[in-house]
Amino acid sequence: MTVDTRSIADKAPQPERHVAVVVVGAGAAGVAAAIEAARAGVEVLLIDENPIDNDMMAMDVPLYFGQRMQASVRNRALMMERVVATNPALAEAHEAGVDVQLGTYVWGAFVNGPTVRELPGPMLGLADDRRSWLVGYDRLIVAAGRATWPWASRAGSAPARWERTAPSLSSPAIARSARSAWSSSARETWASGRPPWRSRAAWPSRESSRSHTPCVATRRSRRSLASRGVPFYTAHTIREARGRVGEIESVVLVQIDGDLNPVAGSEREIACDTVCLALGLAPNVELLHLVGARLVFASALGGWVPAIDDAMQTSVPTVFAAGDCAGVHDGMLADPDIARVQGRLAGIAAAQSLGAVTPKVPLPTARSGQGAGAAVHTHWQQWLRSLIQAGGWEVNICQCEEVTRRELVEVKPPRYLKWESPQMDARSLDTMLRDGPVNQDQIKRLTRAGMGPCQSRRCREQVGLLVAQATGTSIDRIPLPSFRPPIRPLPLNVLWPTDEPPAMREEWVSWFGIPTQFSPHWEAGMAIAEPTAQTRLILSDE
Repeated sequence: MTVDTRSIADKAPQPERHVAVVVVGAGAAGVAAAIEAARAGVEVLLIDENPIDNDMMAMDVPLYFGQRMQASVRNRALMMERVVATNPALAEAHEAGVDVQLGTYVWGAFVNGPTVRELPGPMLGLADDRRSWLVGYDRLIVAAGRATWPWASRAGSAPARWERTAPSLSSPAIARSARSAWSSSARETWASGRPPWRSRAAWPSRESSRSHTPCVATRRSRRSLASRGVPFYTAHTIREARGRVGEIESVVLVQIDGDLNPVAGSEREIACDTVCLALGLAPNVELLHLVGARLVFASALGGWVPAIDDAMQTSVPTVFAAGDCAGVHDGMLADPDIARVQGRLAGIAAAQSLGAVTPKVPLPTARSGQGAGAAVHTHWQQWLRSLIQAGGWEVNICQCEEVTRRELVEVKPPRYLKWESPQMDARSLDTMLRDGPVNQDQIKRLTRAGMGPCQSRRCREQVGLLVAQATGTSIDRIPLPSFRPPIRPLPLNVLWPTDEPPAMREEWVSWFGIPTQFSPHWEAGMAIAEPTAQTRLILSDE
């Protein structure tokens, strides 16, 4: 039998193991899903990236303040103990027979589709601090949680990892935690006329918008904070933060009028060593995007969320979603039991789809509490306008690539490239609008906003809001940028620590049909060896 060594047959990466159900995310929803599926007799693998390696942890902390992490984060054993101690349900999952793997990243998802047909089945790319591997699955439950909006301003943004150490990410909770723990001064500021714990936030412009804070505070909590010396400034926004390189020494607040413009002479400088912005949350949908689940825009749920049925099943029959990644709303943030119910439904549905017999336990509807929400993007647009009008257009909206707000709306490449051309000068948001709604992938390629190591996690929502505002387009018409593996930045020695097998390495070049693609351009005869060059010669001879 003749074997074509150039064929890709038997050269596709193989999964290290195969599991019936993989659950991504060990929060309230993920653990509940894993427990229900395991109790139904299904093999379950539960994955959570926490505790994150200290080098990777800085990716979720603003670049300018990334060195503020305590030395204890380098003690992986200690961090593992803290993660387990703060999540007692993990012990219950372990007792139910769930294979719990903490400190494990999901960096990619691979499924057969229009452009891929060689995979033995759906697979996830996993990695820890030492190596990476693939795992196959029959059913996938995504409970990846939510992300904070790290707003671009002349200040910082609240680290997403505070969720693991603070009671919540609500503005009052941050003030309370900072006041009692390590901040020399903690103050609360809202760009609305009233604090966000009221059911309706009355903006100076008289437009009402439900606030989107991670928990609903009460007047009692405000009085408690005030009694501890925490002042509140409503109808204010941040103009700038001042200090040395890498250190904050003060922040300048400014009052805003009914049109969100700064009030002249109202600046107030406050000495502080930390500035936290807790203005909004967005579902983590990267993994759902990679597996091909249909996403829909729902402002009341934080933006783009997966389309799911009552059993938490997505448009991909083998994939389920539960918890905050399926939509963030005030009811769920105030009551984690809603996420647990969603997780239980997803776990039971996944097990039943595999033929497992599950007990018929009455469960409340998974969508309980979601109807109480309201659109939040008007609220976020108000914050964005106030920050722009107070802080200006020269603030970096993309920290990684140093793209300012002005460069984004003018569709200019970052300054460090020093790249100018007639073609680039001819591009603008107006010319892009002629082809339809502006796509973030277009903006990414033209400005590099979102192409840095954070892979747009720090800027994609802001880029969408800013583009929508600059073009007069509703935010639901601005699609998310595409997500590609690795969806988590990993060192190359971790992402693929082993070499290709000999059969793959020997025929690697032939797969692309360009024998000289790895040859230096200065080698003699390189151009003539190109297949396209030979084709041209043959045609000329004829």
